[in-house]
Amino acid sequence: MRLPRRLLTPPPAAVRRASSGSAGAVSFVPACSTTDRRSVERLQDFVSRASRLFVISGAGLSTESGIPDYRSEGVGLYARTDRRPMQHAEFVRSAKSRQRYWARNFVGWPQFSSRQPNSAHEALRKWEQRGKLHWLVTQNVDALHSKTGHERLTELHGCAHRCVDICVLRVLCLGCGDISPRTELQTRFVALNPDWRAQTGEVAPDGDVFIEDELVLNFRVPSCENCGGVLKPEVTFFGDTVNKGTVQFVHDRLGESDAVLVVGSSLQVYSGYRFLLAAGDRKMPVAIVNIGSTRADHLAELKVIGRCAEVLSVMRPL
Repeated sequence: MRLPRRLLTPPPAAVRRASSGSAGAVSFVPACSTTDRRSVERLQDFVSRASRLFVISGAGLSTESGIPDYRSEGVGLYARTDRRPMQHAEFVRSAKSRQRYWARNFVGWPQFSSRQPNSAHEALRKWEQRGKLHWLVTQNVDALHSKTGHERLTELHGCAHRCVDICVLRVLCLGCGDISPRTELQTRFVALNPDWRAQTGEVAPDGDVFIEDELVLNFRVPSCENCGGVLKPEVTFFGDTVNKGTVQFVHDRLGESDAVLVVGSSLQVYSGYRFLLAAGDRKMPVAIVNIGSTRADHLAELKVIGRCAEVLSVMRPL
């Protein structure tokens, strides 16, 4: 039975619950009133009635870990800068664009890869451990879900694998298909550019930073050690498509689920939104936790406006 749709905007007189986001991360989180108990209770009821919950997470989940997003009102990179993410076609066709991307990524990598999960990531992991969460699909490429130990996980736009219990982002050769850890490429960057220096700027959602174009000109980019081909991070750039096998796999997991929860995503990108359309076709109950509006608001029976860590960390999975 479908619930009447409810838009829950937390009132000003609410009690703040602490999250474990990193210090300074609040600068990347849009302004939002604290979440009241009534809103949490209604979401708690939604989660409690689900026995096989399908969760989709987005960049809003990681802003509280100190990673900015692109679209948040007032604080996202689109709002504060003229910065736009790398496009797949541009990366493939332009050596200059690849040089600029990798130089920025080289500088931003230590900061980006050191980010840690916050209490929202930890809460979802506990739900998985207790059998509440059937499958988690994230649109993020920061590997924070993997760092919590998630096993029932699909990283829709990027691949991380576990190597000796450490999450390792990967690099793909567009020539021969060889895959290697991103950490190894960082070592090669250092060897090729021993005297190259650039001041660290603000890290972007995909791991690179702001660097003036003139500083990029002398940066050297390594090729594939096997075939000399072009190296690309194993993530889905804007304008690219998600692997068909991955999409079908996620649709299959959705078909096994009985409710959908969206956390921290505006769902503006079709790769994630398609699963909400499929849930709508299946008449599945949908709830959304997000500060701003989303592309799927009209499909949701329940919308809670609030910070993900604040909301999820106080809920009981059973």
